[in-house]
Amino acid sequence: MKLKEQGMSQETFQMIIDYIEEVKELLSSDIWENIFLNCSKNEVLIFWLLYQRSEVNMTEIAEYIHVPLNTATGIINRMEKNELIVRTRSKEDKRVVLIGFNEKGMAQFQNLINQMIYYGMEVMSSFTKEEMDLFYKMTTKVMEVFRQEKKKEVTPKKVRKITIE
Repeated sequence: MKLKEQGMSQETFQMIIDYIEEVKELLSSDIWENIFLNCSKNEVLIFWLLYQRSEVNMTEIAEYIHVPLNTATGIINRMEKNELIVRTRSKEDKRVVLIGFNEKGMAQFQNLINQMIYYGMEVMSSFTKEEMDLFYKMTTKVMEVFRQEKKKEVTPKKVRKITIE
């Protein structure tokens, strides 16, 4: 899409580009590694799902992170290789494989949460009350725009359910 179609001036567009470039530099690999501990977005989402539910099957993971089952399996294989999760058979149905945290994975998730809280508190403590109120209002508006865009999706991706033995 052209800038004119977006209703944006060249000056505004350049300002956004400059801002993104500055943020990119501020989120250096050192800081990014500290916050996300070399985890991909999908691994962080899987950590969050496991934290909420304790154990899940591969279909639940694929649906939660909105990827095909084979992609979810690859991510889980990598996490298992890195000793972050463990696969076990369901006691109720031996055909079902359940994914859960092991000690190292839970420790990494706790560290991830602690790092996010630390950086979040650092940022928030630099805001005045008025800035916090404005930040909250702006964030709420951004989320509403994303919600409206999501509602516009014509056909949501369908994940095929396959029980893995």
